[in-house]
Amino acid sequence: MQAVRPLLSMLGGVAILASLSATVPAGAKDLTFLSTQLRPMEEAQRTRTEILKGSPVPVDFVPEEPPQLVIHVQADMKSGSPSISLIGALHGELAPLVPLGALSPLDSMDDMLKQAGVPAGMVTLAHLGTDHLQYVPWMQATYIMAASKQALQYLPAGAKLDSLTYDQLGQWAANAEKALGRRVLGFPAGPTGLMNRFFQGYLLPSFTGGVVTTFISPDAEKMWADFKSIWQHVNPNSTNYNFMQEPLLSGDVLIAWDHVARLQDAFRKHPDDFVAFPAPSGPKGLSFMPVLVGLAIPKSAPDSSGAKQVIDYLMQPVTQITTLRVSSFYPVVKAPIPGDLDPGLKAEMAAVQAQQNAPDAHPALLPVGLGSHSGEFDRIFTDTYQRIVLRGQDIHKVLQLEGRQMQHVLDEANAPCWLPDPPSQGTCQVR
Repeated sequence: MQAVRPLLSMLGGVAILASLSATVPAGAKDLTFLSTQLRPMEEAQRTRTEILKGSPVPVDFVPEEPPQLVIHVQADMKSGSPSISLIGALHGELAPLVPLGALSPLDSMDDMLKQAGVPAGMVTLAHLGTDHLQYVPWMQATYIMAASKQALQYLPAGAKLDSLTYDQLGQWAANAEKALGRRVLGFPAGPTGLMNRFFQGYLLPSFTGGVVTTFISPDAEKMWADFKSIWQHVNPNSTNYNFMQEPLLSGDVLIAWDHVARLQDAFRKHPDDFVAFPAPSGPKGLSFMPVLVGLAIPKSAPDSSGAKQVIDYLMQPVTQITTLRVSSFYPVVKAPIPGDLDPGLKAEMAAVQAQQNAPDAHPALLPVGLGSHSGEFDRIFTDTYQRIVLRGQDIHKVLQLEGRQMQHVLDEANAPCWLPDPPSQGTCQVR
């Protein structure tokens, strides 16, 4: 994430403040809720009329483009008459506000999060590397597994969907291939698929406990060897798949991993034909990548008390379910699944909750602090996979070479470590 200049130019600051004042009419008393999420016009309107309908405090919901968030908040703080009381944004979008001293600690809401059943790992993330709670986890998306019910008969003896291991996934795929004469395990390894997130958030940390600091470790070498073995049973068309819902619906694939949004058509169109379940576990546990949205209160908030009331309201199970219906973002609290929920959403929600609440689960963040170097970082994982798994190159040599490239990218971005790697003093180091 690119660093934001500490001082705004006078013209830039005036433009931002003019924009905000145009959005929030003079004399308006509604609490201003600035959000980088739920921005599309229809979604924003439904947020106002459905999600925020029962808010204990009148709210003016103001969508904001992500690149402008830090600039906008800084300008508001320096305006002399700040108007923003609540911020909704991704974890990585809130992180740059911490070194600027822009966020008010929310330690008083810790008990509420525990009572609501927010997973401890998410609460740790919400500290943003500090000793204080910087935001309240609000809603999430993530990546899960899906399978046609036709494939369940080929599960290895003793294997359970909610506690599958990568070894069992490989055996499951081998069993199905032997019975059907074709490979039915699939991954989104196409040009615009999200395979890099599988390596960053799932496979590598499940085998090594980290991503950057363990990239060239012996555990990483074993992981690539094991995944290369699994790949023998993967549908070869996976290198063309971008969304796994399509090959699931066509029957080309019977078992798949992907983002919930890229699986939802299969569950919406044929909810009785598919099952959703958590990603497998490795030797270091079940690593998963939450796309986490948080609620934060600026230090300059004119109504921090009202903002806390709105946060409490948005964290109620009934409100979280309404948010799911409106946005397809999943609850972070323990919320009962209503009977009238779309069956597809219901199936995915159950898998999301089972994944985040698994006893060996630990979150792995989307890369943080890379800014314009994010694409280069992602490409390292794609290149590593292609060289080792598709081309059969020596694992140790490839990891050493790609590890040096990764360190170069991290040095260029001056990026500190992010979870699941431990905090670093300065730039994160590949080991």
